[in-house]
Amino acid sequence: MNIKISFHGAAQSVTGSQFLLQAEGKKILVDCGLAQGKRKDAYEQNRKFRFPDNDDSHSPIKPADIDAVVLTHAHIDHSGNLPNLAKQGFNGKIHATKPTVELCNYMLRDSAHVQDSDLRITNKIRAKQNKNLFTPLYSSEDVENMLGLFVSHEYGETYTLADNLRFRFRDAGHILGSAGVLFEIGEGDNPVRFGFSGDIGRENIPLIHDPDILRDLDFLVMETTYGNRKHSLKFSDAESALAEIITNAVNRRQDGTILIPAFSVGRMQLLIYILHKLRDRGLIRDIPVFVDSPLGLHATEIFQKHLSILDREVHRFYIDNGIDPFTFSGLHYIKSLEASRAIKGNGVLPRIIISSSGMLEGGRILNHLIDHVSDQRTTILFVGYGAQNTLARQITDGAKEIKIYGETYEVNCKVEKTDSFSAHADRPGLENYLSFSSPRDMKKLFLVHGEKSAAEDFLDFAKEKGYKNACIPLLDEEYSFDLEINKYSGKYEVVGRDVKH
Repeated sequence: MNIKISFHGAAQSVTGSQFLLQAEGKKILVDCGLAQGKRKDAYEQNRKFRFPDNDDSHSPIKPADIDAVVLTHAHIDHSGNLPNLAKQGFNGKIHATKPTVELCNYMLRDSAHVQDSDLRITNKIRAKQNKNLFTPLYSSEDVENMLGLFVSHEYGETYTLADNLRFRFRDAGHILGSAGVLFEIGEGDNPVRFGFSGDIGRENIPLIHDPDILRDLDFLVMETTYGNRKHSLKFSDAESALAEIITNAVNRRQDGTILIPAFSVGRMQLLIYILHKLRDRGLIRDIPVFVDSPLGLHATEIFQKHLSILDREVHRFYIDNGIDPFTFSGLHYIKSLEASRAIKGNGVLPRIIISSSGMLEGGRILNHLIDHVSDQRTTILFVGYGAQNTLARQITDGAKEIKIYGETYEVNCKVEKTDSFSAHADRPGLENYLSFSSPRDMKKLFLVHGEKSAAEDFLDFAKEKGYKNACIPLLDEEYSFDLEINKYSGKYEVVGRDVKH
């Protein structure tokens, strides 16, 4: 039996997850995300799929050759290039949990809309500079054509892709519907257990259940976003820290705005819930909160639809008492673009504006940033990770000037940052996750979805713990394994391996 795995995104970076698994005559793409970062470089990486060669024809694998996609969750860095895959010929099934399918229905439509809106502005500037214009990776029509390919699954449900090739989802505890994926490959009573962690969630965080860890694995593709960092606070302390930041910002800038960039799915709902709790406990003032993200609104509606599967804390505080955790006095969901533009001059101060995207790479948050980044009365609060080369990283790294749509703006506002609201497991959480698979039985550990320094630090830890076959794949690198059943143990063993760059 031969198994191949190649890495076409999230290799020594935290965006664009895309992994091609080949086994039992099938080509399975795990995730198909958008890379984010420098606009031109990300655009080129997202536009073309760079899969390895077919064994028989020695010509590159095309999207039409992919048999199925298995999607870990709905975040755009994991799902955002699916319409482009279908546009270029993929016509198989896209497997995901039910909440992931529902979220993608909105998120991918929104992605097409944001591309169109942002490129209209960018291309207007590029035209003045006599530069080549960008075209969207895909259109709204491409999204609609792709959405019919989704198939939804429950956690723990086993789905057969081929003889001796099946998979099931486990709750990854990251966002609503997020999953780790366990593939079982081969014949006999001891098939190869090949796991993809997806984005590993953080224990004891509200709304979402703790991760259901994949265990007893032969192969693992594992994220390392926080591979070299520990969250600075326990989540209970993080709530108090948020209250302190908001209170200080209000006291210091009575007529100012607290601007919070946040991902529309997961982070935004968590913030709304925490602000609800803090107000009810009298830990922050009852100042208006504007949630300006059409996608965030739709995602919140999906959370409200799935209240029954949220964690025990939110049930104890709100749901069991008949209270909607995502609604409170002074909370305003902004729907229209006109209402979004009107926030700037509506005279309501102080106030909190929550808008997407969290990395400042598109969406309505950029308009609010233009309005507020040069205003000393403003506090920008970052509550999530900013990848390299994103606008969020530039600001948190202390940039004095930034460019938005080609125009330069001074950064005069107060900048606050906390990583304590991250829905990713930190270093101790990753160590715990890995410990559920024996280093003696692990045939290969692949560390992905982490910047190089984070992945390298975690690689050193893994090797110290006995995972001698651990590695950090390069972009587009392919690994091949020949396996045979040991007649004494009945388990598959690697009898040959190869790496292609």
